[in-house]
Amino acid sequence: MNLTAESAAPLPRRILLGAALAALVAACGRKPGAAAAAALPAGATVLALGDSITYGTGADTAAAYPAQLAALSGWNVINAGVPGDTAEQTLQRLPSLLAEHQPALVIVSIGGNDFLRRVATDNTTAAIRQMIVTARQAGAQVLLVAVPQPSIGAALGAGLSDHPLYEKLATELKLPLHAGGWARVLGDDKLRADQIHANAAGYRAFADGLAQTLQNSGLLRKY
Repeated sequence: MNLTAESAAPLPRRILLGAALAALVAACGRKPGAAAAAALPAGATVLALGDSITYGTGADTAAAYPAQLAALSGWNVINAGVPGDTAEQTLQRLPSLLAEHQPALVIVSIGGNDFLRRVATDNTTAAIRQMIVTARQAGAQVLLVAVPQPSIGAALGAGLSDHPLYEKLATELKLPLHAGGWARVLGDDKLRADQIHANAAGYRAFADGLAQTLQNSGLLRKY
C-alpha cells in the first residue's frame, strides 16, 4: 500500500501517545518521591531495627512482627528490637548488626522512646537519617516505619497520628514509608497489650499492613 506523507503522519503520533500513557501508568504505581525498589527473593536477610514494639513486648516472641513478617514473606527477618532504645542508641549498634547479618533490607522503626523522653526532634531526626545513610552505604535497601507521637488528643481518646518527621525523611531521602501502621494498632484497644505495646493480634495486624506496603513499594513480590 502506498501511503502519502499526510496519511502516514498520524502513526508516529499514536505511537508516541501510547508510550506516554504507558509511562504515566507505570509512574502512578510508585509512591511520589520514592526511588524504585528491587524485589527481594525468598530467603533474603532483612534486619528489623527498633525498640520494644519491634522486639514484641506484650506478646510471645513468636508473635512479634518480625516473625509474622517472615512467615508472610519467606524472608529471613532478624529481630533487632531492643526495649527502651532511643534512636541514638539504635544508631550506635547498627554498624555491628550490618556487619554480622549483611541484610538486603533494613526496616527502621524507632523513635517512640525519644518522644516519651522528650528528646529534641532534631536529634531524633538526625539519628534516624544517619541510620538510613549507614544502611545504604552497606548495600541495603531501607524502608522507614512511622511511629506515632504522644499528644493531648491521643490521651483523651482522639486517636494517634504519625510524627511528621517520618514523612519528611522519606521525602528527603526518597525511600518507601509505612505510614499509620503503629498508629492504627496502638489506637485500638483490641490490638494493644498496654498503652504503648501491641498484643499478638496487633503485631499480626501490623505485619499484614507492612507486607502490603512492601508489595506496593516493589520490595516484596505478591504473596
